[in-house]
Amino acid sequence: MLKTLHDTIDNFADSAKAIYGAGVIDLHRPLFEGDERQYVLEAIDSTYVSSVGPHISDFEAVIAQYVGAKHAIATVNGTAALHVASLIKGIERGTEVITQAATFVATANAIAYTGAQPVFIDVDLDTLGMSPTALNEFLITWAERKPNGIYNRLTGAQIKACIPMHTFGRPCRIREISDICNDWGLSLIEDAAESLGSFTRKVHTGTFGDFGVFSFNGNKVITGGGGGMLITDDDSLAKKARHLTTTAKKPHPYNFDHDQIAFNYRMPNINAALALAQFEKLSAILAVKRRLASHWKAFFGETPITFLEEPEDTESNYWLNTVLLEDEAAKDLFLRDTNAKEIRTRPLWNLMSDLPMYHQCQNDGLPNSKWLKQRLANIPSSVPSGSLCAGDR
Repeated sequence: MLKTLHDTIDNFADSAKAIYGAGVIDLHRPLFEGDERQYVLEAIDSTYVSSVGPHISDFEAVIAQYVGAKHAIATVNGTAALHVASLIKGIERGTEVITQAATFVATANAIAYTGAQPVFIDVDLDTLGMSPTALNEFLITWAERKPNGIYNRLTGAQIKACIPMHTFGRPCRIREISDICNDWGLSLIEDAAESLGSFTRKVHTGTFGDFGVFSFNGNKVITGGGGGMLITDDDSLAKKARHLTTTAKKPHPYNFDHDQIAFNYRMPNINAALALAQFEKLSAILAVKRRLASHWKAFFGETPITFLEEPEDTESNYWLNTVLLEDEAAKDLFLRDTNAKEIRTRPLWNLMSDLPMYHQCQNDGLPNSKWLKQRLANIPSSVPSGSLCAGDR
């Protein structure tokens, strides 16, 4: 088996270099083959390069229309969007939020910024996102309904919300999670940072909760160099989000009147210009990424490495292509040898429950998360240069 794995790694390296060429192959790099330069120069020439400018409102409008949301509020990054969504939904010091341990640290950090405590539950092995079964079992075991909310029997803290994540762009079982949250009276905030272009039963991720959050960091499906987006169908929540992300400045032609402590969290126009040009290529990007996923599915079909396809009844953006190795030793060998060949494969993030600042937080044992941590690796998933055909646009 070891020889077979070594052979697979060698063949994988050859295939990756055939796709991306010689040199370092990044996990996910941006591709600028559209009007990015033109739009950024337009923003520079307009002198509106900070948090005011037409590209911001245009980008908000196209994202809202694309995902099927009533409102979109552009922010400086996805973490800021999660932070603001949490504050607006009443998450505060002394309360708790249920999330998953298998996530990027920003999910837990946004909760901690409010002073609240995250509670970590397990994920499903196929979606890699929060397990509705684990969520339901946790609530049945530990949650107590009281007239003013849901409380944790172990800690005595009020549980205010649930924040699942669509991991690597793979939609989690968000419909079931939404039903559970509605039954228990919990706010639902979707961490859809990685899942622009992902759908579950033809409905876009991020649209099932009170808020959805997207990221436009440099490694995402489309990028503004940075940036995030809050989406919601609720007029009141959207108004609060715009106010809170714009230093709580009351509208006035010239006075500076602020009515609460707030944040300078709005996306700069120059970032929105870049992201807007990227968005115009989104359909082409998704088509190429789907072809790339099909290639890797076929490649790994007769090897000791398992390629993870999109979950049933979903359409994934395949932001990152994901494989599973036989065990931790095989995963470590795969990561070591591919990186030695300048192919930037990466493991699953360290589980939040293993990080020193979150080690004391309650969790449900996390058997699936721990199993995945031992075996999961992500492989290069960038759109290759020159692959955006005119017919895909």
